[in-house]
Amino acid sequence: MSLIPVTILTGFLGSGKTTLLKRVLTEAHGQKIAVIENEFGEENIDNEILVNDTEETIIQMNNGCICCSIREDLRETLQLLAAKKRKGLLDFDRVVIETTGLADPGPVAQTFFMDEEIAEQYLLDSILTLVDAKHAETQLNERQEARRQVGFADQIFISKTDLVAEGEVQALMHRLKQMNPRAPQKAVHFGEVAIADVFDLRGFNLNAKLDIDPEFLKADAPESHDHHDHDHVHGEPCDHPSHAGGQGHHHHHDDDVKSFVFRSDKPFSPAKLEDFLGAVVNIYGPRMLRYKGVLNMEGTDRKVIFQGVHQLMGSDLGPAWAAGEEKTSKMVFIGIDLPKDIFVQGLEQCLV
Repeated sequence: MSLIPVTILTGFLGSGKTTLLKRVLTEAHGQKIAVIENEFGEENIDNEILVNDTEETIIQMNNGCICCSIREDLRETLQLLAAKKRKGLLDFDRVVIETTGLADPGPVAQTFFMDEEIAEQYLLDSILTLVDAKHAETQLNERQEARRQVGFADQIFISKTDLVAEGEVQALMHRLKQMNPRAPQKAVHFGEVAIADVFDLRGFNLNAKLDIDPEFLKADAPESHDHHDHDHVHGEPCDHPSHAGGQGHHHHHDDDVKSFVFRSDKPFSPAKLEDFLGAVVNIYGPRMLRYKGVLNMEGTDRKVIFQGVHQLMGSDLGPAWAAGEEKTSKMVFIGIDLPKDIFVQGLEQCLV
């Protein structure tokens, strides 16, 4: 049986997760979707679209979807779904996990790597985060869960943009990009999202495509230092026309979730890099939300792709460097108050 793709849908309370999910479930895409959700009480997926069966964890929806309210551990729920699928008792193509608005998606994502039985049956595709444009400023300022949800995202959907001024939307997008440069952002209206933007994003694939905004990686970023071959991007001046004088509006809030990029044209020593990454993950792992890179390693003519979530890190050989292609290592780290100088200094010492 091929692996069942899983999408984690997260976002702060009221950001529109249920609206987006309903839209995805009712669209005629021909896919059968199992939904696992841990919103309790009145937040439940609109009850009128559920067949009411309180005895059973798994509820059949009237559009052929399956819904589980998590009354047991996520792992057990996933095992149960997979077992029923194998026995032909349930028919579904993929799983969407809707987290509660106050959840940190990290532990949910880790389930797919830490548990061998789950890893043999499921493939984590991506983490989608909804951000409410009207209330984002307050939520991001006051709630670490909201900032973490942004840091984990493979794709960010911004809802309620019609309720705020264009300048505010631009400021929010700029702030989100500083926090997580690897997640594309899209404004969504009433949950109207193309299925191609929701499923099969391969956010957790160890592939050579490093999903970082190419602008973000430009070597001539205002604060990049030539004597080090890496970019200092967080806090660079903002060039949005709505902010006269180029004063970065995001200086008003100092988010603890930040990102930084390291790049170098020198190859890494595999042994040194493994030791260093092992050490930082050991110390800072709980604060390292997502990290990913395409690396030039001594001793191989192929790209090395690596990525991680918290303490879990994996790497893989990618395609060969093309003839004439610049062998540049690029890494992005997204985390909570990570000491950039320690990371940068350590990574530089791992270069050949």
